[in-house]
Order: sequence, then structure tokens, then C-alpha cells
Amino acid sequence: MRKFHPKCGLLMRIKAPEDEGARCPLGDKYGALPEEFVPLLEAANAANLVVHGVSFHVGSGATHSRAYRAAIAEAKAIFNTAAKLGMEKMHILNIGGGFTVGSQFDDAAITIKNALETYFPEEEDLMLISEPGRFFAETAFTLVTDIIGKRVRGELREYYISDGIYGSMNCLLYDHATVTAKPLAYTSTPDNPNCTGLKTYSSTVFGPTCDGLDTLLTKYQLPDLKVNDWLVWPDMGAYTASAGSSFNGFNTSAIPTYLAYSMPN
Repeated sequence: MRKFHPKCGLLMRIKAPEDEGARCPLGDKYGALPEEFVPLLEAANAANLVVHGVSFHVGSGATHSRAYRAAIAEAKAIFNTAAKLGMEKMHILNIGGGFTVGSQFDDAAITIKNALETYFPEEEDLMLISEPGRFFAETAFTLVTDIIGKRVRGELREYYISDGIYGSMNCLLYDHATVTAKPLAYTSTPDNPNCTGLKTYSSTVFGPTCDGLDTLLTKYQLPDLKVNDWLVWPDMGAYTASAGSSFNGFNTSAIPTYLAYSMPN
């Protein structure tokens, strides 16, 4: 760093102490361990590089908020250690991402606020950075697929659709996501808002490729659908099409995207 970018400012990335609750932990690949903190700070100091603060990431899709508190506590210890080493005062804390929509986001926000009040109560010049990519993207997109094939085996219904594991549904493998589907033909009405009274069948939903791994739903209750019916998949905006491929000739980048909005009164 000193050789190629001698005037850069640094953040020291640490491994979050409690990242095992994330869908996709990042600590095995990124982040310094406690026994490495002092040697890294001393190396930066010896190289005349300024460490402006600490960065961490509790893992993508964090499932418990205490991970943020433990990492913020560790960051504060590094701030104090840098001060004892006579280094320039740190003033940046990047708390990373991992945020999901819903009650887990509320829990994370409360935990982070309380941890900052506990460990950084008088840091008026503290610059706080976060990376809420999943939070913004997750609910912004809905995937709609059509049924391109159907097979009936007794009471079991098996459907083949136009997108799958190698396309937008790669989140099932790489993001450990749980997806849901609803038939477009059986949307709610004022008289039946919950679509009650419909007979459903145990169903399997396959993607379009030749790979048996391309299975999206099993033992999933759906009404008796037919080819050319549509399935609607909500909350498909995070880690979906962006990581798709062109396996078997199904080009994920060719899936059209439509902007839907309502006009104000």
C-alpha cells in the first residue's frame, strides 16, 4: 500500500466475533483476528499510513442482532489501542451490511443504536457507515414466471417454469434464501381476500434446465395449474438475477424488467 498508494487512508477490517448466525458468513475469508490487531496497527504506523477507523461485516442476511453489538465493542477496543500506540485518532466506523427487511431490521437498528451509545458515547466526530444493499433491494422486485410444462402423478402436481436455479433462483443455493410463489390466476378478490376454499395439491416446481438440481419448491401447496399460467414470486430483488448464468442457453440477462408505479391522485 505504501509503495503504490502512499497517501491513502485505511480502515482496518476485523472479523465480527459472532457471525455464525448469517445466511452467508464472511469471516472465514475477510477480517483480522484479535491477535492480529496490534501487529497490523503497528505495521501501518511504521509505514506512515493513517488508519482512520474500523470496518466489519456480520455476514449477509444476519439472523440475530447481537452480532452487531459484539463487533462494535471490539471496534471500540481497537480505537483505544490505536490511541495508546500514539496513532492518529480514529473517527470512522463501518458497520457493514447484513440487514434484512422486517422485524430483524428493527432489532438490528435498536441493537446498533444501544451499542453506539454504550461504546461510543462521546465520539461526536464519529463517521458511521453502513452497507444496506439487501435491505433496499430485497422487496423492490417481484419475479413473474410462466409454466412451460406440467406432469401429474396421482395427487402430485409437477410444474416446469421459465426461470430457475441457474437464473434468478440461484439465491436458493448461494444465499440460502426461502422463496414463495403464488399463482397469478388466483389473486385475491374483495369477496375472497385470502383465496380460501381453493383445492390445492402437493406440488413440485422445477426450473427449465436439464439439471435435477434445478428444483425450486417441493411439497408446496398450489391449486391445479396449467401450462401458460403464471407464478408470482415476491421479494426477489437481492442476490437473484445479478448472479445468474446462461447455463443450457437460458440467458438470465435477457429477462425483461418492468417498472411498475402508481400515479398520485
